[in-house]
Amino acid sequence: MALRANVSIGTVSKYLNAPQRVAPDTKKRISKAIKDLGYIRNEAARQLRAGESRTLAFVALELNNPFFGDVADAMERRAAQSGLFLFIVSSNGDAGREGQYIEMFAQQRVYGVILASGMTRERELDLLFKRRIPTVLVDAYSQTDRFSSTSVDDFLGAERAVSHLIAQGCRSIAFIGGEIQIHQIAERLRGARAAVDAHPGVRLEVIPTVERSVQAGLVAGEQFLGRKRADWPDGIFAANDSLAIGIMQAISSGSELRIPEDIAVVGYDDIDFASSAAVPLSTVRRPREVFGRSAVDLVKDQAESSEPLPVRSIVIQPELIIRQSSQRV
Repeated sequence: MALRANVSIGTVSKYLNAPQRVAPDTKKRISKAIKDLGYIRNEAARQLRAGESRTLAFVALELNNPFFGDVADAMERRAAQSGLFLFIVSSNGDAGREGQYIEMFAQQRVYGVILASGMTRERELDLLFKRRIPTVLVDAYSQTDRFSSTSVDDFLGAERAVSHLIAQGCRSIAFIGGEIQIHQIAERLRGARAAVDAHPGVRLEVIPTVERSVQAGLVAGEQFLGRKRADWPDGIFAANDSLAIGIMQAISSGSELRIPEDIAVVGYDDIDFASSAAVPLSTVRRPREVFGRSAVDLVKDQAESSEPLPVRSIVIQPELIIRQSSQRV
């Protein structure tokens, strides 16, 4: 390229890294040489040499859940304001796969990592900490004093949801969905149990699902509809809105049951489709925009500070949104 532009290698380097220091005529010659030769800069190699990166990595639990897509969208917009590029991956509930992603990000010396899986192992967290890669936990509590986090009180959100079902007259409530080893799911189940324990005569059944998708909700709904009528729940708290929507589809298409008169349903997340479902879905709202913005800001503060910053834990209060799917009285 230097030969083609009739300049020194040093001048080409200066053009690529500090173009304001290159004369206009020289810029034109180098620019034409780049175009003629089809040169594409190896940004990864440059960053490794310089010890810097503008890539922000986001590890989501599952991208088939619209909630995480909305969080990623908020992150992308916030990252763009700071000249950062967001790289998005999903663990899909696989801790081993997540570990591989984290090791890759550590090797590439990314600008920062945002973890929103609720299942990251200590080994991977230790790696990020030792490499001094700014790391923020989203939708999860920090279990140590090493990482800042932004989360919602899932215990309180679930307790409010199930207490609402009980107030509507539900006495046999099913908690549907999720792997309990995922922190967020465990907290929602714990909150549901606390609400039931506070009301004698109410029972809680746990119906696990491998996934937290609409299809998994359909399967779960068909499962309890296949029982004797006396064994059907009269209230359902789903671990997320996708599951709740699938459950309502199963009830509507597979029985003559009415929602909410026969079975009241509450979801979790308040995705956009919740309010526009055939029966508008009651749900627990989590602030997607706040999650996305605050996570990027926390990483940026760490990355640009000349000294270690105190760990910050932002805990957001959930909001119960009551719609037709659970409103009996």
